[in-house]
Amino acid sequence: MAGSSDFEALLTELARAEVEFIVIGGVGAVLHGVPIGTFDLDIVHSRGAESRRRLVRVLAALEACYREHLPERFVPTEHDLASPLHHLLTTRLGKLDLLGTAHTGLDYEELLPRTTLVALATGVQVRVMDLRGLIEMKEQAGRDKDKLHLILLRRVYEGRKKPGNGA
Repeated sequence: MAGSSDFEALLTELARAEVEFIVIGGVGAVLHGVPIGTFDLDIVHSRGAESRRRLVRVLAALEACYREHLPERFVPTEHDLASPLHHLLTTRLGKLDLLGTAHTGLDYEELLPRTTLVALATGVQVRVMDLRGLIEMKEQAGRDKDKLHLILLRRVYEGRKKPGNGA
């Protein structure tokens, strides 16, 4: 992971606030052991009322604001977070991309069966999209920047499918 971002601390804050979310993107790949770099944390969050309330509270503590409006400090509201849209934020711990739905159009509830729990060094567990799901998301995105990530994701996925590798 890159720069001055502390994605583990950011994930820990979200988990301790009991926000319902699924880690996707580059950080999701890293949590599966894929050796890639990334500049932001992508999560698909639950748009349920209680999770949104918790999310707004922790975002305030993280000093979150929309990146595209800097130096203005516009902050997301519970109402904003009810939408399926993407919210590209900066926080004191790094860049955070909140997604109401993944690029595939699926929301938190629809993605939940495709997740696994990963324990962080801080002692919290976070939900992460499974490797096959991360591969499918990168394939559907079709971006040039994802081509190398796809090679690495597939290599780790195939390695885990081999007998004796705990797939």
